[in-house]
Amino acid sequence: MTTTQTAATVPATSATSRTAGTKQVGSTGGTTTLGSGATGAAEPAATRGRTSIADTVVVKIAGMAAREIPGVHDMGGGLSRTLGAVRDRVPGGRPNVGRGVKVEVGERQTAIDLDLVVEYGVAITDVAHDVRENVIAAVERTTGLEVVEVNVTVNDVHLPEDDDEAAVSETRVA
Repeated sequence: MTTTQTAATVPATSATSRTAGTKQVGSTGGTTTLGSGATGAAEPAATRGRTSIADTVVVKIAGMAAREIPGVHDMGGGLSRTLGAVRDRVPGGRPNVGRGVKVEVGERQTAIDLDLVVEYGVAITDVAHDVRENVIAAVERTTGLEVVEVNVTVNDVHLPEDDDEAAVSETRVA
């Protein structure tokens, strides 16, 4: 005897939602279930069970993919970068790869918003294009979700003098 299980479609919770059945999350959130799966010993091994992907997984994948692009200096707005710099200096602390990334994840689709700081002298439109391509490829390849859009906001430009001033201010005592 064979049973067939179908996934229910959940309508979007608001009129402004970009993906069907989505919820907006930052660096924390829920999980998305991909494929309802079948049960029983007669079913093929690959279809037994369910696969769930936490929303933070999408955030981390998108953050790592964006940072791989030359010309991306940092991610996040001014306050989040400042807090991140403090956190990175704490012994035992580790960088937050999800900083500057917001996602909306639905049953089969996701939309991603990125806040970037680019290096001075790079073509911002080229960097944004490369970031979009890399993020879409990484998220779709690893999660199986369709990326419907990647919105890139450039919050700042990192100037070479910024590194020199930081080095001078850190060396107060010889």
